[in-house]
Amino acid sequence: MDASQKPIPILYEQKEDCCGCTACFSICPRNAIAMVEDEEGFDYPQIDPILCVRCGKCVRVCPIKV
Repeated sequence: MDASQKPIPILYEQKEDCCGCTACFSICPRNAIAMVEDEEGFDYPQIDPILCVRCGKCVRVCPIKV
């Protein structure tokens, strides 16, 4: 199975499941994660499915998912 067939990692289901620490953004080897500001001014990670190689580093580094 090549990377394009693997599912894109899910960083959070709800905003409450993300602390906004940018660890996932920092570790991404392909710069596929952008921190996007929501309507309240908080930044949340958003994965670009074209750049993402589905390595899973973002999920493994997440302090909430540990």
